[in-house]
Amino acid sequence: MAKTRMVHQFGMGTSIRSRNYTEAAARAIRDALWHNSLNLADALDFPKTAMLIDVEIGVQKPEAVDSAALLDVFPYGQPSITVVKGGLDVDKPDGSGTTVIANAAVIVSFDMEPNHD
Repeated sequence: MAKTRMVHQFGMGTSIRSRNYTEAAARAIRDALWHNSLNLADALDFPKTAMLIDVEIGVQKPEAVDSAALLDVFPYGQPSITVVKGGLDVDKPDGSGTTVIANAAVIVSFDMEPNHD
């Protein structure tokens, strides 16, 4: 069996007032998943639990993201989350706070055997 990438999905999420990096990351993941709403497992006749989901989140403060909490965003599959420096923090002009912008890349793969026909 070989891990085979099937689809990439991208999303963006924000935390406008609370500067919550985990929530911005969760919104980015949901944006990637729900914006594209693919039924890949059904199309390939695999159980949804067989989905291997690699997620990379970019935020300015990776240490502020609770990766374990992000696993709850996925209703099925086998997610693996990596958080890296990226995204964007934008200070509000009046100095009243910072908007956090997170980016997510979601890669869905399956363990598949090559067809040698």
